[in-house]
Amino acid sequence: MVMQRYLLTYIGVVLTLNLHHLIRAIEVPRDPSIQESLHQPPTITKQSVKNYIVDPRDNIFIECEAKGNPVPTFSWTRNGKFFNVAKDPRVSMRHWSGTLAVDFRSGGRPEDYEGEYQCFARNDFGTANSNKIFLQVSKSPLWPKENLDIQEVHEGAQLILACNPPPGLPPPAIFWMSSSMEPIHQDKRVSQGHNGDLYFSNVLQEDSQTDYSCNARFAFTHTIQQKNPYTLKVLTKHPLNETSFRNHTDIYSARGITERHPSFMYPVGSPSSQMVLRGEDLLLECIASGVPTPGIMWHKKGGDLPAGRTKLENFDKALHIANVSEEDSGEYFCLASNKVGTSRHVISVIVKAAPFWLDEPQNLILAPGEDGRLVCQANGNPKPSIQWLVNGEPIESSAPNPSREVTGDTIMFRDIQSGSSAVYQCNASNEHGYLLANAFVSVLDVIPRILAPRNQLIKVILNNRTLLNCPFFGSPIPTLRWFKNGQGSTLHGGNYKAHENGTLEIIRARKEDQGTYTCVATNLLGKAQNQVRLEIKDPTRIIDGPKDAVPKKGSTVYLVCRTIHDPTLRLTVSWLKDDVPLYLGTRIKKEDDGLTIYGVSEKDQGYYTCVASTELDKDTARAHLTILDPSLNRMTLPKARPDRPRDLELTDLSERSVRLTWIPGDDNNSPITDYIVEFEEDRYEPGRWQNHSRYPGSVNSAVLRLAPYVNYQFRVIAVNEVGSSYPSLPSERYHTNGARPEYNPTGVQGAGTAKNNMVISWTPLSATQVYGPNLRYIVKWRRRDTRESWSNRTVKGDVSQYTVTQTPIYTPYEIKVQAVNDYGMAPEADTVIGYSGEDYPKAAPTDVRLKVVNSTAVSLQWSKVYPETVQGQLKEYRAYYWRESSLLKNLWVSKKKQSMSFSGDRTRGIVSRLFPYSNYKLEMVVANGRGDGPRSDTLEFTTPEGVPSTPRYFRIRQPNLETITLEWEHPEHPNGNLIGYTLRYQAFNGSKTGRTVVENFSPNQTRFVLQRTDPISRYRFNLRSRSQIGEGEPATGESPLPLNEALPTSAYTKPPRDIATQGWFIGLMCAIALLVLILLIVCFIKRSRGGKYPVRENKDVPLDPDDQKVDNGSFDYSDEDNKPLQGSQTSLDGTIKQQESDDSLVDYGEGGEGQFNEDGSFIGQYTVKKDKEETEGNESSEATSPVNAIYSLA
Repeated sequence: MVMQRYLLTYIGVVLTLNLHHLIRAIEVPRDPSIQESLHQPPTITKQSVKNYIVDPRDNIFIECEAKGNPVPTFSWTRNGKFFNVAKDPRVSMRHWSGTLAVDFRSGGRPEDYEGEYQCFARNDFGTANSNKIFLQVSKSPLWPKENLDIQEVHEGAQLILACNPPPGLPPPAIFWMSSSMEPIHQDKRVSQGHNGDLYFSNVLQEDSQTDYSCNARFAFTHTIQQKNPYTLKVLTKHPLNETSFRNHTDIYSARGITERHPSFMYPVGSPSSQMVLRGEDLLLECIASGVPTPGIMWHKKGGDLPAGRTKLENFDKALHIANVSEEDSGEYFCLASNKVGTSRHVISVIVKAAPFWLDEPQNLILAPGEDGRLVCQANGNPKPSIQWLVNGEPIESSAPNPSREVTGDTIMFRDIQSGSSAVYQCNASNEHGYLLANAFVSVLDVIPRILAPRNQLIKVILNNRTLLNCPFFGSPIPTLRWFKNGQGSTLHGGNYKAHENGTLEIIRARKEDQGTYTCVATNLLGKAQNQVRLEIKDPTRIIDGPKDAVPKKGSTVYLVCRTIHDPTLRLTVSWLKDDVPLYLGTRIKKEDDGLTIYGVSEKDQGYYTCVASTELDKDTARAHLTILDPSLNRMTLPKARPDRPRDLELTDLSERSVRLTWIPGDDNNSPITDYIVEFEEDRYEPGRWQNHSRYPGSVNSAVLRLAPYVNYQFRVIAVNEVGSSYPSLPSERYHTNGARPEYNPTGVQGAGTAKNNMVISWTPLSATQVYGPNLRYIVKWRRRDTRESWSNRTVKGDVSQYTVTQTPIYTPYEIKVQAVNDYGMAPEADTVIGYSGEDYPKAAPTDVRLKVVNSTAVSLQWSKVYPETVQGQLKEYRAYYWRESSLLKNLWVSKKKQSMSFSGDRTRGIVSRLFPYSNYKLEMVVANGRGDGPRSDTLEFTTPEGVPSTPRYFRIRQPNLETITLEWEHPEHPNGNLIGYTLRYQAFNGSKTGRTVVENFSPNQTRFVLQRTDPISRYRFNLRSRSQIGEGEPATGESPLPLNEALPTSAYTKPPRDIATQGWFIGLMCAIALLVLILLIVCFIKRSRGGKYPVRENKDVPLDPDDQKVDNGSFDYSDEDNKPLQGSQTSLDGTIKQQESDDSLVDYGEGGEGQFNEDGSFIGQYTVKKDKEETEGNESSEATSPVNAIYSLA
């Protein structure tokens, strides 16, 4: 990430001002396929510590590893000069690594390789440096030979046994033992100091029973060296073996030792000072002598010891403060006291600081033409100096780069170009140390890539929150949009929330959200897309779960568990007993809708849980089984709720507890399982009973924990499987004594309602947390990161907020709210951070750049405003835009302003849903919680021509069976120069469709008449407007169902209704059915007469084989030829298939077989062909075919 912050200024107080990102840098994902394909300057991934101490008995390994593409090569310097690894046979470099290995198996002295080493990793795109590694060989020198005199000392005097260990690398660990290797017992009187010396606050005669030897343990060489032992001779007035003093309470007075005022053996002199570096641990030590042995106490002048980081060690003689910071500087004093008096020693602690990072430079990946910055901000005491290097060389001596500008701790890159990749080093140093950071600048030009697996299937439970992931990468950073089912506008807002990382969040999945989602990542070089299919599944639910039961021992129990789930998911039902998987066997069987337990016994008692689960979710239901012994014969009596408990009595009264005893009521043939104790207090919420505690049904007495300053009254409720009893009569009242509060208000927060105030609010204490009369709240506040004193106000206990006025704009405050009553104050309250009120932002986004993406969208890029100009919490950047005019003449447009928000601290965004072929104006603002800031300079832009919208009022009318009329009006939004319309239509009959016919019309034509060739086929129409860019969205429709010529109909583009529900269709079908019935009756009558009936004369078609019985134009209609009436069936291709009848409908057509014309219409007409000569009467063959009669009506 690329950041800029003002350097930390240290002038009594530390003020930090943050300057946020200039631009969102490109982050290369960890996907190996991308990492391997992109060029990358070197990055140091592993190196040895700065101060590197090695064991002289081992080989030396100086680590240096780096990554990059191409793979880096390595070189070293030693003591600032090139180190030729190849010339030293003992030194080698690991393969694919820069780690140095020095092998001493063939000889050599490790001391010869001590010095300062630095590693360099290089490839074609830059050079990265390691820290300077100072290599030293561990040393464990011998103790100097010395003869120690016997130490003579009077009993009660102080004594220091010096250790003076030999200087080792690293320094040894010190401990004291006797010459027989027994540890020296240490306590408040005798203890070892941090310097290794052994201190006796006062010497007793028993101290001479052993000798004292100082031991030094060297960690690297795993050796222990022992100093010659000290021998003590204690001069005493009373020998140790006198028994008269053994049980004396004061051993000093009993032994005649004179009491002494405390004095300090360490530190020497007063006062003393100690310097410590920030982040290290501080150890202050005070060791005092005196008789009796003095105790040590620690204090800090002007404040408390640091909370949470302070620990007393070595019998309170040492104060250990972890992770020291600047606020720990000051004066500390230790008090040594005994019954004679008190001594005091002051230690001034000075906190210095080696350099530490405020803003460490980070790797920066940019696209050609983008801007960015590297920031290197460090602080320390004294203030560190900043030096920039590029590829390991001082930046002043590097080749000039016109796109680079160095200003103190910041390097600016403007309009960076390919070939500018390099590794930059920042060195921050002062007298206490240095920091070195590598940060590469890589210029990439990469087409967008989608990193997620392709065509994922996501299943989610209905109404759950859903995340559709679409991670992407590209340079410049692509913009990503989501679409559903391949059409429509970008998904954002409402139930959808698009995140910057490419994730689409569906806040609450609904059935209509199911479908295919497409994410499209676009930059200047191209685009990439991926699809995610979302399926919404019904939740798994237990609709009838197991119920608590009390079966007899030996009976059979059935626990029901009926479920519903999504049928496309596999359901698994399992059972638990007492939260452990239930073992199923011959006695316990799982059924489809439950669990059966045969011959229950006492071991079956417990909680049974039904778990219904799928791969996506689960549901549980629980019940308790209580097994009864049949010998009690309780199940024969009706069960009911228990009677109320009675005779409540309070005993064992104390400050914070009381014992409540009651007599249980009748359980009414169902065992009591629980007792619920409730309480009521009459001071804050009189008359309101609250739950206090719950107890098993086997007890009738309980110790209740009480809060101070509450006037309690109790009652008890009994519970069995049937239900709860009525509450008992209340107990007598018991008033607890008051105490100081133990709790502070919760929910403390601070927020401004105006630009010059801050409202501090909190959740008041409950009635049982007040603990005493006259509850008040002490409200404290002060500005954060300052050393100003706390401001405070005290408010009454029924108040839940306080308003601080005259506050600076949007300033962080430390806030505390502490409870206090007449008995005292609660513990110190936790500090929370609040903010004073916001004001309107003072600055507008600058350097606003705009690029037209397509006819309906533009991309924006801007520079961030400085944080101090926001005057509040930056909420979003917002673009206001409005349509100034259309490029089409005489087209009225609405100039209503619209806005697009870009939440968070962003520097780019997309404005979409614009009208094509229009002139727009745009302004940018920054918004906080108060509102909008000033507007940026107005930008003007023109959207290119787009495709037209749908033609309006598309109507389809059918005035008769021969024509279909189409009418429409011009599109509401031409979005460019309209050049015409394109009509596509095709005929269909059931599932059979004809070919598509295309008609092109001029832009002025809004009507078209289609000449039909048959009354049976219907048509589907698709009409689109055209511009120079292409065709717009279609207006679609179908021709209406044909009725008759006397009933002209019209059709619109609305969806057709079900024909089977239309009244005219039902009436027509009834009429046809009646006519068919009449014809069948007539045929039956004629057949019953027998005889010959003329069938046809001079027919123009040959007879079928079944017609060989025709003789002289007559037909022998006898019973042996009594065949069922057979009709014809119409095929989908328009032909008439014969089914054992000579009355083929082909004979009645006018063109043979039905077929489709060139325009795709159906031209097989079912018209009746008249005979050349009419047959006699009504006995024509046409009348005998009910099917023919039906088609004749068409």
